[in-house]
Amino acid sequence: MSQLGKRYRCEVCGTEALCTRAGEGMPSCCDRPMVIQEPKPLPSSD
Repeated sequence: MSQLGKRYRCEVCGTEALCTRAGEGMPSCCDRPMVIQEPKPLPSSD
């Protein structure tokens, strides 16, 4: 199931997609399911 607000990335070609509507199934590209991107850590403000 795709998750609203999550970014997905294709490990083959690098295409990125943002999920704007949750639903059944998983986004796919290059005949493979896309993986959820982990959020990038913010730099510390020390």
